[in-house]
Amino acid sequence: MQPTRKIYYEDTHILDFTARVLSCETEESSGNRLIILDQTAFFPEEGGQKADAGTINGIPVLDIQLNGKVLTHILPPAQDADAIDIGSTVTGHVDWEQRFDFMQQHTGEHILSGLAHSRYGCNNASFHLGYEEVTMDFDRVLSWEQIRVLELEANRVIQQNLPISTYFPSPQELQSIAYRSKLDLTEDVRIVDILGVDLCACCAPHADTTGQVGLLKVVGLQNHRGGVRLNILCGMRAIKDYTNRQDYLSDLTVLLSAKPENIGDAVRRLQSESQGRQERINALQAKLLSQRLGALPDPADMTAPQPLFLFEEKMDVKAIRNAVNAMTEKYDGYCGIFSGSDEDGYFYIAGSTCLDCRKIAALLREKCSAKGGGSERMVQGTVIAPMAELENVIKELL
Repeated sequence: MQPTRKIYYEDTHILDFTARVLSCETEESSGNRLIILDQTAFFPEEGGQKADAGTINGIPVLDIQLNGKVLTHILPPAQDADAIDIGSTVTGHVDWEQRFDFMQQHTGEHILSGLAHSRYGCNNASFHLGYEEVTMDFDRVLSWEQIRVLELEANRVIQQNLPISTYFPSPQELQSIAYRSKLDLTEDVRIVDILGVDLCACCAPHADTTGQVGLLKVVGLQNHRGGVRLNILCGMRAIKDYTNRQDYLSDLTVLLSAKPENIGDAVRRLQSESQGRQERINALQAKLLSQRLGALPDPADMTAPQPLFLFEEKMDVKAIRNAVNAMTEKYDGYCGIFSGSDEDGYFYIAGSTCLDCRKIAALLREKCSAKGGGSERMVQGTVIAPMAELENVIKELL
């Protein structure tokens, strides 16, 4: 099969084109059509970037894949009026909104990677450009402070509206060019040159100038494989994200009755108040449990040790554990508390000073698919089952 002429390398702004059909096959598993043209303006999935969107003869293009030097256009199964025959001429249209969005994101990635390389010696180990997310991996750990420096420099580069050029150097010329590349390339190397900022081997369409990127914002940073992974947004994606965050902030200012710059203090105040309320609730729960323990039968009135279990509403774990400890000091048999409800399930703690509590955990796993475990003297876990079913399990401990 002859190599596909790649119109997008000649001019990224060519969106409409005609082409001759060289091959048209049907994928057996999906029924999708696999169309090969003599030329195309569609950029395929390549270099960490998703494929262009658009239509061929008005039919949506689902994907474009590169096999060697041949591009395959994937179209949905044929309908009555949209047959595509070998040798026929078709008309293609590339969706500019997605093409330009991808150009903004990919060019922004080059700017940031070039600056990270020159300032901190970072190499771009991986890059992914999807329909919503852009991630880039550096092989060195960077702090948020360092990322903010790079972000500021990147936006200054964008504001300078520097020219961006692309070209295919000869093998001899390539040997004299100090360019970034994640792969050891030897032929058909396409260089993307952002004047004074970055020189990188890349196959994807890029903006004509840095100003077309609009703006760049780093929205995520995490340690990854000995380096860091960044999430970035450029151009309209960054503007949409800023709009969403502004809406969130406006809602918070109303809910917290605080100015935007005071929201942090307002949240911390609410946390402190919530913690104080929870401490008072925990104290009341401990008091309630103490009263409940006081109503239990006197050990002297019990002819033989028997399991004593309480069912309570959702309570503080510390209060439950303290209450179970108090019960085991007073009674010889199994003692425990189930805290929760039939609807939401129960958290349980059970203990004994002389019996193996692992029997309780085993029974609950067997009968009620409970989760949990522990030691001979105390077990704990969670279980989703009605109180009546749990009470039947307790009776098996007699």
